[in-house]
Amino acid sequence: MNEKIAKLLNQQINKEFYSAYLYLDISNYYDEKDLDGYAHYYMVQAQEERDHALLFMQYMQSNGLKITLEAIDRPDKTFDNLLSPLEVAAEHERYVTALINDIYHEAHQAKDYRTMKFLDWFIDEQREEEDSADAMVSRYNLFGQDPRGLYLLDQEYAARVYTAPSLTL
Repeated sequence: MNEKIAKLLNQQINKEFYSAYLYLDISNYYDEKDLDGYAHYYMVQAQEERDHALLFMQYMQSNGLKITLEAIDRPDKTFDNLLSPLEVAAEHERYVTALINDIYHEAHQAKDYRTMKFLDWFIDEQREEEDSADAMVSRYNLFGQDPRGLYLLDQEYAARVYTAPSLTL
């Protein structure tokens, strides 16, 4: 495998673990505000990001590549209101999409079709992630200012169930 692609894949592992940390931080923020549904939603989101990191690790292992785990940065965002974590999450998902697109671009340049196929799932996943994050911002803007609306959104997010991805490498 192309050395640059292997390096980007390894870096993505760290980025996915950072995403999990960020979502744990958001979950903690909402827990402190007694919004258990939002806290649950982001706890599930953290689990999903951890699993994404493990998928990248599994892919590298199946290709005989060395994995180097780096220190995970502490989330540095501060939240001043209930909307700001949602906006941070939406911005972060766009950032992760750009990272995956960069890896895909390098794989395409190197004609690494196996990596491109592997990344296809993540490209679809990121579309869903961005759509969900944007919808949460929109729905909060529409309904979250009203206590009853916020309560109903919180109840809805409390019902989120996570199913781990099953990719065959």
